[in-house]
Amino acid sequence: MKVSNAFFIILLNMTTEILIARLNALQEGTPPQFGIMTAQHMVEHLILTLKLSSGKITIPEFEPSEKQLSQKEALLNGGFPFPRGIKAPGLPDTLLDLRFPNLEKATEALVNSWKAYQQVFIDHPEKETMHPRFGKLTFEEWEKFHAKHIEHHFSQFGI
Repeated sequence: MKVSNAFFIILLNMTTEILIARLNALQEGTPPQFGIMTAQHMVEHLILTLKLSSGKITIPEFEPSEKQLSQKEALLNGGFPFPRGIKAPGLPDTLLDLRFPNLEKATEALVNSWKAYQQVFIDHPEKETMHPRFGKLTFEEWEKFHAKHIEHHFSQFGI
């Protein structure tokens, strides 16, 4: 499905308040509309992605292949949402163990991770951090990635 890039403007301009408002619609028992994650698994997955983008979690540097660069261009600059069924590189086919005691604590950690991600790039606007499939990304590229990735997972739970 192809949609206008205007679809992603809301997330590209996401504020902490908007993130919190959308997360407030998520409940512990909210069933996924697709995929195997629980609501808390989804929130914790987004925490890991934000920590990766802010450099709090690091992976070895690598040069992406031509195929990976083509995928990066299509995902970041194509006018379509994040595709369903893509497995994150380096993750198992099963759900990861939960790190937080409940959804509320995980949601608090997600908001804090969002703020930390934003602050890293305010402090270091030229910083680049490694994405496990696309190699080094700039803040602008991470913003595009997060816009589509977060919307993908929020739509997974109808928020």
